[in-house]
Amino acid sequence: MPDTFTQLYVQLVFAVRGRENLIRFSWEERLYKYITGIIQNKDQKLFAINGMPDHIHLLISMKPTCCISDLVREIKKSSTEFIKDNRFTNFNFHWQEGFGGFTYSHSQLDQVVRYIIRQKDHHKKRTFREEYIEFLKGFAVKYSDEHLFDWIEH
Repeated sequence: MPDTFTQLYVQLVFAVRGRENLIRFSWEERLYKYITGIIQNKDQKLFAINGMPDHIHLLISMKPTCCISDLVREIKKSSTEFIKDNRFTNFNFHWQEGFGGFTYSHSQLDQVVRYIIRQKDHHKKRTFREEYIEFLKGFAVKYSDEHLFDWIEH
């Protein structure tokens, strides 16, 4: 697109269906590398990826021609097949429907990257539900509890 100049930074957050703790430390790095490849093949740039056994966070730079819902749908579909093909879990793995998408300015990138990298430390102090609701409130996103992820507290 000539004469189109953008900087679109989005943190994506999505969870395993039922918030089950299915992403194991022993294979999460392979999953993250696979998801990185999906994002790069879609001509987008990944800044950070990390998560917990029940959800992941990604920070990406998006081109204006990319539809965020299509990108997330492809990440979920392809990564689910990757997990099943590699038999990483004996359980029926699926991502939950929906996702969170939160935008940032260029000056916030280092802070968001650090936040994503330190996911395991953050969750020693608060649950995913607390974290996600804090995002929604912080970004003034209207929501109702019935449309949030299925919350199974462990």
